[in-house]
Amino acid sequence: MNPSATTVQGIRPRTQAASPDIAADNALYSKVSWRLLPLLLLCYMVAYLDRINIGYAQIQMKQTLDFGDAAYGFGAGLFFIGYFLFEVPSNLLLEKIGTRKTLMRIMVVWGVIATAMAWVSTPMQFYVARFLLGAFEAGFFPGVILYFTYWYPSARRGRVISIFLSAVMGMAVVAGPLCGAILKYMNGIDGLHGWQWLFLIQGPPACILGVILYYYLQDRPADAKWLTAEEKARLQHNLANDSQDGGKPGAHGHHGHQSGHGHNATLSQLLRDPKVYALSLAYFMMHGATYLFVFWMPTVIQGLGVQDVLHVGIYSAIPFIAGLIGMIAFGASSDRFRERRWHFFIATGLAIVGLVITLQMHGHLEGSLISLAFTLIGLAALPPLFFALVSDYLSPAVAAGGIALISSLGNLGSAASPMLAGVMTQYTGNKQYSIYLVLIMLVLSVIVLMLTTMRKAKA
Repeated sequence: MNPSATTVQGIRPRTQAASPDIAADNALYSKVSWRLLPLLLLCYMVAYLDRINIGYAQIQMKQTLDFGDAAYGFGAGLFFIGYFLFEVPSNLLLEKIGTRKTLMRIMVVWGVIATAMAWVSTPMQFYVARFLLGAFEAGFFPGVILYFTYWYPSARRGRVISIFLSAVMGMAVVAGPLCGAILKYMNGIDGLHGWQWLFLIQGPPACILGVILYYYLQDRPADAKWLTAEEKARLQHNLANDSQDGGKPGAHGHHGHQSGHGHNATLSQLLRDPKVYALSLAYFMMHGATYLFVFWMPTVIQGLGVQDVLHVGIYSAIPFIAGLIGMIAFGASSDRFRERRWHFFIATGLAIVGLVITLQMHGHLEGSLISLAFTLIGLAALPPLFFALVSDYLSPAVAAGGIALISSLGNLGSAASPMLAGVMTQYTGNKQYSIYLVLIMLVLSVIVLMLTTMRKAKA
């Protein structure tokens, strides 16, 4: 294949780095995955729970604190303002001090802030806590994505990222019943409200996992005592001959032929690349729509006539089970076909169709849950497809800053969408406006991404 044929889409690599023994490669990456992924999955599950549990806590907080929908939407969005401001510095620091130290620092401090949420009593305290939670969690997700580039060649990252992001769906399945049970059965114990117990129980595990992670992970394959010298050499060989770097060890700053506008860019060139900002805009719309959907879904289900907080949590788990299956299936398919762009288009279309059907259910619980499940199959598939595409586009030399830049700019969508939806809901009294906003953002996201990654004519 002509090297110039590679484009930003990440559809096909220029070369297929042939392994002398495919079975040995598969066994090696299976060993790596079993070592790295379980703990990272657990850490991300806890991070995600601390991020979204406010969506369940707000159901009860509204009964004990004088907060309106606009205040909760604003507080939910402030998380991502803090995230935005500190995400790029955190990822650049990771390259200097290593993954273990960075992830431990992130998890321990965010666990403290997540626990402290139990004592908020005014809107300002709520805003400050949410901002700090975002600031201290910043860098975890892009840090792990960058960490994967140290271990896996581009052809294997789509499935790995999908598996890692399945932590979101896995925790979302558990989060509803877990949060609902805490809100219902611990309300009033020792004079504390159920929502206070929710934060007191769900915050500390992050601190514990941060310490475990520091002693369990290694920063690079060369540091891994659980790998043989031959296995380390094979990993290095595959990374050095990764199709995205023209057979050169890009991790050391050497690059081969240019493939796509962004592959050989310095950080300053990256900041001037309009496609980076276009991809950030696509992620802004996609992530904003997804977070808004997840944040407001408990109240949407409550609006279907489900008043018991435990039942709200249980019903919320049903669509997330479908999303978990869809995320892994789309990720595996995109790796098998070496295609990201049209998979993203199909997944977005599935989410849009599910939302449109939801609007037609008019309060019918069973039908709404089925259509919400289709929505989440599509939404859950989007992040791994997007970041697999981005990691294909960026060279290792700028991956740390580039992934974090796109992620941090895109995360601002999750700051804007709940704020806007909260104001719309408070002043109209109609929760369906949140669904309309999700629909609009999804449509804009897929249009921007498809135009940005449109295949160029071969040189």
